[in-house]
Amino acid sequence: MEKKSTEQLEAIGSQVRRDILRMVHACQSGHPGASLGCTEFFVALYFDQMTNNPDFDLDGTGEDLFFLSNGHISPVWYSVLARSGYFDTSELKTFRKLNSRLQGHPATEEGLPGIRVASGSLGQGLSVAIGAALAKKINKDEKNVYVLMGDGEQQEGQIWEAALSAPHHKLDNLIATIDLNGQQIDGPTKDIMNLGDLKAKWEAFGWEVIETEKGNDMASVVEGLEKAKSLLGKGKPVLNLLHTDMGYGVDFMAGTHKWHGVAPNDEQLENALGQLKETLGDY
Repeated sequence: MEKKSTEQLEAIGSQVRRDILRMVHACQSGHPGASLGCTEFFVALYFDQMTNNPDFDLDGTGEDLFFLSNGHISPVWYSVLARSGYFDTSELKTFRKLNSRLQGHPATEEGLPGIRVASGSLGQGLSVAIGAALAKKINKDEKNVYVLMGDGEQQEGQIWEAALSAPHHKLDNLIATIDLNGQQIDGPTKDIMNLGDLKAKWEAFGWEVIETEKGNDMASVVEGLEKAKSLLGKGKPVLNLLHTDMGYGVDFMAGTHKWHGVAPNDEQLENALGQLKETLGDY
């Protein structure tokens, strides 16, 4: 993969945010909040960090793999997949439409390139990633496995069963990231079910834990992912605590759970797009 500058990655991020907003507006459905908040992570992962192949096959032998556990933030993933060459960007206009491959939650039945497992039933993605990481170990495939989870998702019991499993199997080819935006569908996570000290919890389960404090600063996100990779191969899986703002990039959407699963109207879309530069051309 050709390395891109921070400025180039930021320019891609601006276009991805435009894609997210236009997709959910067109169908008046979807989850823009955390999609906007995780834009830097997805752009850094696909355009700078992963060894991946848009000529897609499900096995993913000899390439890094990514799994999205909190599948409701599919708009950001679809945009990044399209913008990195997995399928034509024109298909983004079909998001959540009848007979579209771009379902509200990613699915495999439609054969959309880049999607290896149906997701969105919260709590399951880490288990899938562990299976893939274990398979790479068995097959002596030296590439890595990435998975993204939400912070509200940490309230699921399956997460903690999986958290025990990865260190037990010494899966030091696995990087899990938690999107710490402090919000879930009904309100702040601290009010719904306080997560406490996640760093201490995951360390107690045997993980190597790092924190990326500025999860909406592209240079910081790239640096965090580089640090995570530098810790692989040492007998432990790595957890990246990524601090983001839900709705980042649009002033009236930022920092609130109210845009978790709400689409902008025409006036709100115009306002939001006015804050984001068109850099790669709208689909």
